[in-house]
Amino acid sequence: MNIIDELEWRGAINQQTDAEGLRELTETKAVSLYCGVDPTGDSMHIGHLIPFMMLKRFQNAGHRPVILIGGATGTIGDPSGRSTERSLQTMEQVQENVDALTAQMKKLFVTDGDNQVRLVNNYDWTKEINVIEFLRDYGKNFSINTMLAKDVVSSRLDSGISFTEFSYQILQSIDYLHLYRNEDVQLQIGGSDQWGNITSGLDLIRKKEGADAKVFGLTIPLMLKADGTKFGKSAGGAVWLDPKKTTPYEFYQFWANADDRDVIKYLKYFTFLSQEEIAALEEKVQTEPHKREAQKALAEEMTRFVHGQELLEQAQRITAALFSGDIRSLTAEEIEEGFKEMPTFTAGKDTKNIVEWLVELGIEPSKRQAREDITKGAISINGERVSELEADITAEQAIGGKFIIVRKGKKNYSLVKLV
Repeated sequence: MNIIDELEWRGAINQQTDAEGLRELTETKAVSLYCGVDPTGDSMHIGHLIPFMMLKRFQNAGHRPVILIGGATGTIGDPSGRSTERSLQTMEQVQENVDALTAQMKKLFVTDGDNQVRLVNNYDWTKEINVIEFLRDYGKNFSINTMLAKDVVSSRLDSGISFTEFSYQILQSIDYLHLYRNEDVQLQIGGSDQWGNITSGLDLIRKKEGADAKVFGLTIPLMLKADGTKFGKSAGGAVWLDPKKTTPYEFYQFWANADDRDVIKYLKYFTFLSQEEIAALEEKVQTEPHKREAQKALAEEMTRFVHGQELLEQAQRITAALFSGDIRSLTAEEIEEGFKEMPTFTAGKDTKNIVEWLVELGIEPSKRQAREDITKGAISINGERVSELEADITAEQAIGGKFIIVRKGKKNYSLVKLV
């Protein structure tokens, strides 16, 4: 299957500058293409991942991807999708973010083979351009009227836009020109908000290299969840690729909790499962939605891709333990990860009666309620039901010497840290 056909089947094409020409190009040669990300932070989140998964599909089809880290563009800020100016970061912070994103990209996308991904930083060629060269060699090729008509700029005219952010599309156009000349790049892909920047790059290349230069642009649709909210957010905020910001368990759970109305779309966008495999899962959503097989497949594929097999298995162990109540099967590290967002209390290591202990911590509102819940068998300590009012809580019960897990009822967990 041609790569364009595959992207169309996956619903991953929003706009193309020349659909017929790009299809012909991808059928006749291995194409060099690029996608960029600015180092506005030290990690990507799953929303950033969308165009790069498409880049990976091109790689799998035998094409040659280039990933651009915007060490230069990241210092001024892309106005796309924003109603206000970005706060400028220090050059030192930008460089730290460049290093972090470069490491993240290498882990996810750099593989052995002839079509290995090439990583570049636009600061390497932009830093040599002085202001006179910028204005004469590049600025002269841009019409203010055309720039103002771009959605990314026109949407900001009422609230205001600085010359710095206004010039962003010129810098990104210089990137495309540089990569066309030096890396034989003929295609830029990006999110739907990058259409104006991409077409500006095509215009610059044709002015500099001739009207017959074969260059193309392709954008990915804006992804919204079935309820109309923005994709990539959880109750706790963005879902990051960095395991320190979003643990592998939380990452796994985000995908495992996908709405039935969204899960097939996510499988098409984010996984490398075949059409046949996705069709089979789609049927399962229709006939046996309670089994959530599509969500489990999605969570497994994505967690394995981003975090590896070992951390996928850890996330699955935590999930299984919380479902079954078999808390003692977890390590202290796994408990800390799995209970990160759950109510947390601290207690001393001295031995205490369970009724007093639960009330002092605030897990139970009163001794009467604590006694009632214990008598009914509604309280479990580390997965073991407690039914004796005279039972004691001791430091020896702590898993890894650190944690005691209290379950009240079927789903109300609390994490108690011993200090």
